[in-house]
Amino acid sequence: MYSSSRNIHACPIRLLICLLIVWSPLAIAQEKVSVSDCHAIEDSLKRLACYDVATSKATPVQLDVKVVNSETNPKDPNQTEQSRDTGTGLRMLATFKQDVPGSRPSSLADRWDLDDNPAPGLFSLRPYKPMYFLLGNYTNNINTNPTSPNPANNVGTSLDLKNVEAKFQISFKAKVLDNVLVNNGNLWFGYTQSSRWQVYNKTVSAAFRETDYEPEVMMTLPVNYSLLGWKLSMLGGSFTHQSNGRALPASRSWNRLIGMAALERGDWTVMVRPWVRLHEKNHDDDNPDITDYVGRGELLVIRTYGKQQFALTARHSLKGGGLSRGSVALDWGFPLYGYLKGHVQVFSGYGESLIDYNHKQTTFGFGISLIDWL
Repeated sequence: MYSSSRNIHACPIRLLICLLIVWSPLAIAQEKVSVSDCHAIEDSLKRLACYDVATSKATPVQLDVKVVNSETNPKDPNQTEQSRDTGTGLRMLATFKQDVPGSRPSSLADRWDLDDNPAPGLFSLRPYKPMYFLLGNYTNNINTNPTSPNPANNVGTSLDLKNVEAKFQISFKAKVLDNVLVNNGNLWFGYTQSSRWQVYNKTVSAAFRETDYEPEVMMTLPVNYSLLGWKLSMLGGSFTHQSNGRALPASRSWNRLIGMAALERGDWTVMVRPWVRLHEKNHDDDNPDITDYVGRGELLVIRTYGKQQFALTARHSLKGGGLSRGSVALDWGFPLYGYLKGHVQVFSGYGESLIDYNHKQTTFGFGISLIDWL
């Protein structure tokens, strides 16, 4: 019933160290830039960007002014325009780069290439959903006997589980194609993985209780419409598969077509994501009633407040009466040191994980994060 973990007896701190080691090569080296370094840059846009960096109004990502001033010469007629752009290093977005402490958070345009600003190339790994590690995640109702209307998916045996476990999530995306179907349309591949780890439960050898895998193919289109004071910035859709990769009777999986609309207003961002489930044959369906619990769509509301970020995720079955079910989750990220942030998460309702899709509970977790929604 569990992932093998007899060799995993280390405490969460050791896993945290491993995560940081993996993360460190992804951090972008930054060089302090002074105002005097910017004077020799002839291109007005590049010079302005340099001044913004020097005065801490922008993120100094790959802005190598020394390269601009010495290694490349804008006046050199033998130098191509492409080599000049590469020499300046003016790429304000970087692979798996979160905001420098003290700078503004990124926007939807940064995360989804909705404008003409320089961006990482195709197949570069980029942030998608939050990446965090909760050292402790408490539930008021641990699911010791997972069930499903499909008799083949009833676990039957009561599991020996503790109410406190660790939880972590990794998530990334990569742009696969530019200008797909319409001008500025982008095709993306995304992947999210979240795990619940009974690390404090020595009775089951600190096993992983549940790991959910979610690959996606997404299409996004930048738009620019005003709607009641809000800016409609992006429309899109995706094909999404989610499963826990386990054998019967604990197997859970489903496929969805998901629509997406994103709006912005000041420090607020709202994303609406309705979905339609792609049904399987009844005898192959691990969880035939999952949409009546997890929901048929979600509303994501993000509020950036200084260096902090709050995200509210609400899902609902879109039905009334006894089928009026869903969930609400609140994530709070706040700065700790450098790129490291504190992370608090509260969840209440159904579908905290796939194995718990029809199990109601309230959880509270705390830990650290490296990537927020924006």
